[in-house]
Amino acid sequence: MKRAKLDWLMSQRQIQFLIGVGFLYMLIVSLVVPFIFKSVTQEDEQLSRSNFLYTDGLSKHLFPLDSEEELQEKEAPIPKALSNSRNIRKIREFKALSSLNYDINAISTTRKDGFGAIQKSAKEAFSVGKKFWEELQLGRFPLPSKNITNQNHTMEICPNSVTLSGSLFQKRGSIIVLPCGMTLGSHITVVGSPREGHLEQNPKISLLKPGQNLMVSQFMMELQGLRTVDGEDPPRILHFNPRLKGDWSGKPVIEQNTCYRMQWGFAHRCEGWKSRADEETVDGQVKCEKWKRDDDNNSLEESKTSWWLNRMIGRTKKMTYDWPFPFTEGKLFVLTLSAGLEGYHVNVDGRHITSFPYRTGFALEDATGLALKGDVDVNAIFAGSLPSTHPSFDPQRSLEMSNTWKTPPLPDSSVDLFIGVLSAGNHFAERMAARKSWMQYDLVKSSHVVARFFVALHARKEVNAELKKEADFFGDIVIVPYMDNYDLVVLKTVAICEYGVRAASAKYIMKCDDDTFVRVDAVLKEVNKVENGKSLYLGNINYYHKPMRYGKWAVTYEEWPEEDYPPYANGPGYILSSDIAEFIASGFEKHTLKLFKMEDVSMGMWVEQFNKTKRVEYVHSLKFCQFGCIQDYYTAHYQSPRQMVCMWNKLQLHGRIECCNMR
Repeated sequence: MKRAKLDWLMSQRQIQFLIGVGFLYMLIVSLVVPFIFKSVTQEDEQLSRSNFLYTDGLSKHLFPLDSEEELQEKEAPIPKALSNSRNIRKIREFKALSSLNYDINAISTTRKDGFGAIQKSAKEAFSVGKKFWEELQLGRFPLPSKNITNQNHTMEICPNSVTLSGSLFQKRGSIIVLPCGMTLGSHITVVGSPREGHLEQNPKISLLKPGQNLMVSQFMMELQGLRTVDGEDPPRILHFNPRLKGDWSGKPVIEQNTCYRMQWGFAHRCEGWKSRADEETVDGQVKCEKWKRDDDNNSLEESKTSWWLNRMIGRTKKMTYDWPFPFTEGKLFVLTLSAGLEGYHVNVDGRHITSFPYRTGFALEDATGLALKGDVDVNAIFAGSLPSTHPSFDPQRSLEMSNTWKTPPLPDSSVDLFIGVLSAGNHFAERMAARKSWMQYDLVKSSHVVARFFVALHARKEVNAELKKEADFFGDIVIVPYMDNYDLVVLKTVAICEYGVRAASAKYIMKCDDDTFVRVDAVLKEVNKVENGKSLYLGNINYYHKPMRYGKWAVTYEEWPEEDYPPYANGPGYILSSDIAEFIASGFEKHTLKLFKMEDVSMGMWVEQFNKTKRVEYVHSLKFCQFGCIQDYYTAHYQSPRQMVCMWNKLQLHGRIECCNMR
């Protein structure tokens, strides 16, 4: 009986003990779990917020407002391997947006060392860019109007002809707009008169002794394309320049040329001599017709002996026409420019004067305006037989949305060479040409070499919308979210350095332009000649180059007080070792990096600064061609989309390293 009672008491105590333990457990759970849940929720919210800033808004790394704790966390040392893996993962997920750290609130715009102006421009450009990017993420951009849309293209209705009086032409900036460009058979007629010669004050034109002046009378008629970047001149598809007085030859001449991306081609001069019989023609017309010259010996009267001999044998005298120079000061002329199958033809007062063959890189529809400037008064202008339809802002006619041209993702391991390509938002054709040409190298397709386009935001919001679609599809565009400006190209260069070392973990970083053809295999072979561990600066290097103090590219003494720039490589193509690129990216984040409006000169300044702490090996090579294309080039600059594809085809089909220069 006692035994049973004892057992019952023990069981009661065990139950009470278990109840107490259970109560204690519930108390702990009720206190701890909400705390844990709250912490996890906050972390998830922070992660979600971070993802939103990258994918649906501007990255917090672009416009940081860091607390002291965040700064300490950023400055804490991170193992290199972990840092690389984090950067690779981050960029893979948000590859369409640059993570360039630019704190607009920490930038001083009142500096007295000449760099305050560009800092101010950068601050404004990033502020506007932030607004544009946010609107773009929300899908707020204007749609084209007055268009006819079909399944594949957006067609704009354009007038078949345009007529302007002289006063209206002058009021519109001396340019007539051709909305849909030109087509075969299109023609433009100009009625005007050259002005009387005037004393030329510019010594670069007169080329005479001080105090002397040259009499000049000349005008320029130009077929122009659309301007692509603010600060960059529009392309001149045809430059027609009659020089009545003032040419260096001392004779009236007509000079014709083209200009692509601010780089002139080979000038073609008509000096009064008819083109040779063995010279190629343009649609059966000679390139230059004859006109009367003071030194034309053929215009002298035949000798009396020849005259009597011709009379005796009954030979009739051959009729010759001694036409004067087609333009006379103060005299009215009627000029007609027409588009043929092989080139442009110019007639003056009903007589054929010159023909200019089409040059590689331009199409008839690219000529969206005709401008006249110089010593000429225009009475009237008429453009006829113009195309009535043309793709209106239709990047799809330049882009080929095929998986063939998609870029491979960044590899987990580091790469040998990272190529950052500077591009403008509406350079759809240039980017597509690079994808279809040198970016098809096996080294690029296998990710031993990685290439990305670095693009800022465009003033036209519809361009940005198409740019984002392009970036999402091809996966090779990094958007630096500031408003594009010619003087702020340097910001894209900094973004290339930051991406190359922290995202691609590249051994070497190359910068080039989107009109540069890169022989990737030759460039990498040249880089590998340098001993491992050395700091490298490779390109077509300028030594003792002096700043221009006057003109369009003028640099003030506040901007650069010294008489010479430091050695710098020409911008179309140069290479850095990763330690120099890291120095540049870090200096930009710490606001110790001086920005200069010429990005290639800026790079020379930064490399010189780095060279003070660690020796840099400067390697100069003319094969990084600054102007056009040369034999055995490493890079060729000023190559149009058609030239880029042409060069690649020659390289693949014939195995030859050949240029596709304009003829």
